[in-house]
Amino acid sequence: MTRSARVLLAGAAALAFASGTAHASAAAAQTSPQTQVPVAPAEPDWARPDAQMDAFIDDLLARMTLQEKIGQLTLLTSDWESTGPTMREGYKQDIAAGRVGAIFNAYTAAYTRELQEMAVEGTRLKIPLLFGYDVIHGHRTIFPISLGEAASWDLDAIETSARVSAQEATAEGIHWTFSPMVDVSRDARWGRMSEGAGEDVFLGSEIARARVRGYQGEDLGAVDTMLATAKHFAAYGAAQAGRDYHTVDISERTLRDVYLPPFKAAVDEGVATFMTAFNEYDGVPASGSKFLLTDVLRHEWGFDGFVVTDYTSINEMVPHGYSRDLAQAGEQALNAGVDMDMQGAVFMENLARSVEEGRVDTAKIDRAVRRVLEMKYRLGLFDDPYRYVDAAREKATLYKPEFLEAARDVARKSMVLLKNEGNVLPLAADAGRIAVIGPLADSKADMIGSWAAGGDRETRPVTVFEGIAARAGNGVSVEHAKGASYEFADAGKTDGFAEALALAERSDVIVAAMGEKWDMTGEAASRTTLDLPGNQQALLEALVATGKPVVLVLLSGRPNAIAWADENVPAILHAWYPGTQGGHAVADVLFGDYNPSGKLPVTFPRNVGQVPIHYDMKNTGRPIELGAPGAKYVSRYLDTPNDPLYRFGYGLSYTTFAYSPATLSAASMGPGGSITASATITNTGDRAGEEVVQLYVRDLVGSVTRPVQELKGFEKIMLEPGESRTVSFTLTPRDLAFTRADMSHGWEPGEFQLWIAPSSGAKASTPVTFTLTE
Repeated sequence: MTRSARVLLAGAAALAFASGTAHASAAAAQTSPQTQVPVAPAEPDWARPDAQMDAFIDDLLARMTLQEKIGQLTLLTSDWESTGPTMREGYKQDIAAGRVGAIFNAYTAAYTRELQEMAVEGTRLKIPLLFGYDVIHGHRTIFPISLGEAASWDLDAIETSARVSAQEATAEGIHWTFSPMVDVSRDARWGRMSEGAGEDVFLGSEIARARVRGYQGEDLGAVDTMLATAKHFAAYGAAQAGRDYHTVDISERTLRDVYLPPFKAAVDEGVATFMTAFNEYDGVPASGSKFLLTDVLRHEWGFDGFVVTDYTSINEMVPHGYSRDLAQAGEQALNAGVDMDMQGAVFMENLARSVEEGRVDTAKIDRAVRRVLEMKYRLGLFDDPYRYVDAAREKATLYKPEFLEAARDVARKSMVLLKNEGNVLPLAADAGRIAVIGPLADSKADMIGSWAAGGDRETRPVTVFEGIAARAGNGVSVEHAKGASYEFADAGKTDGFAEALALAERSDVIVAAMGEKWDMTGEAASRTTLDLPGNQQALLEALVATGKPVVLVLLSGRPNAIAWADENVPAILHAWYPGTQGGHAVADVLFGDYNPSGKLPVTFPRNVGQVPIHYDMKNTGRPIELGAPGAKYVSRYLDTPNDPLYRFGYGLSYTTFAYSPATLSAASMGPGGSITASATITNTGDRAGEEVVQLYVRDLVGSVTRPVQELKGFEKIMLEPGESRTVSFTLTPRDLAFTRADMSHGWEPGEFQLWIAPSSGAKASTPVTFTLTE
């Protein structure tokens, strides 16, 4: 079984250990030990005991003043303007005075060396700076946005993306990335959905592990690895109304069963740092939550790295109404378990007085400082503070040909074929005239999406038009017209339509590259509609009206409401924001050089009125399937079906696959047992292709209601035409654990249904049933 078949204990641990027992009732203490899942402490390799390090830090702490200690807990930003790197007024003086322990948004070997020299050569104790940056889906070579990578369901490819990112970033002096974002997100209005892995707990947990492995490698002391950050802790993806930074109001059971498991998976994989969230949980801002930062993260999970806040989130506890002033906010954050203050300078300006007045214990400051110094030590910065600032390595590393090829490969693996009526795709060899139309057809800036780190947005990206033109054969005419606009203000305008329609009329096939401007997803990019922005929809309808074959290449960072396109456009390919080599990757798929294999990591609604929507919802007491057609008093909408437009796990191929009925190795399993589920998958088409085989389980009755189905395993396989392969998944009781009625975490005896299928909506056969016994 390949690494992608993620149902063994290593893969199940994220779910099994995600819920602690801090709030368990007395009944939980009486739970049978066979059904109570223990919480295992995190023991990453980098956290192994090191007596020499401890002695070094003990000596350093003994020589530090209170202000120097607080400096190690302060993270400030550099800037990168059109003229190059700059520092805000006073920050350089703060570095020279030992009042800053870390800098973010500074990169290149020359610039980070300049700043490091200020800290090492100019301060009393010569403590090196830690350099952090938002290296999210590439550094210079940009890969698909994170949600797009998740659509590949290819953990090796995702790990490769993070590995390349670390190699390029560390070559430019960066030690620490603010990635991966592991927030589960089920509301497409929220722009930061683009930065995560989608809606599913299991898939998100496995991707969290892959990204941590990619960034941190096997040795934090290697100069081409970097500290990873699990963010945003916690439940940031559950913002009310899908509005960024908004309140989160969910139960502790939902927190533990849905939003915490990917964070625990990151801890189990050895993630070095955590970042707090902007939102509140249970009435307390995350940066002041002792429950999250100490009770769960430290005590339940055994996390041994350091915790940094998000940008000015300590300051924001004042407008939240949780802190009366910045001084109290700093005290609450430090006492809750925050180790480092990002950009707010709250610790820098207030913490010394809080210590002097007895509101913060110096032991807590020493503990936080130790955690930061340990990471600097493990990175090797005390041995050689300039080990990451090698100009020769920088020149030799950036944009390596193998990095560009990896970006192209991950991009094509990320693309999801949503529709292909009449086999419009792959593009016919005799398509002599191809029209590439739309605001994203030839826009370099839009290809790499948001959070593109040090990526060149102006010259490096290959556009859809460029990729198609480069791939088209001799004698094929490839022309471009922008035609429409994605700007909100341009809705209703028809500027450019005439040119685009004239091109369409003289072409054999139309590729419409449409979607959202790159900054319409990401942070502070929430929307109240999921439609194609601007006047794109009107142009798309006019293009279809020409009668020419139309292929919609959709570029965006969220699910869009494209019900009209699904009804009327023959072929739809979701390409996300595919990165530096995105245009070539799009062409690879459109021309059939690569058979699309992506599957949706998030549900696509029919319209915004269905959100939040996700595949693993719960039944109501009046589910629609129990009523007669048109029944009124069931859980349904009056004006649209309950079903989404495209389900989680959905994606087409240029070939077809048949699934045999699933079989089980046994009809039941006890607390110490296991069951293996198997199905045979056959490529019934005439092309080789990859298929993501998915395992779903339903717990029919529980002490609390359970979802209608949950992903519990997946494996991506390649099959030649006519080839068959049996795929097997092993389940243990640990994989069926959840937060029970008494708030303990474990499994319950009972009956379960199981499917092995190509998506959450394609139950390939009648589900098989098994029993978990006492």
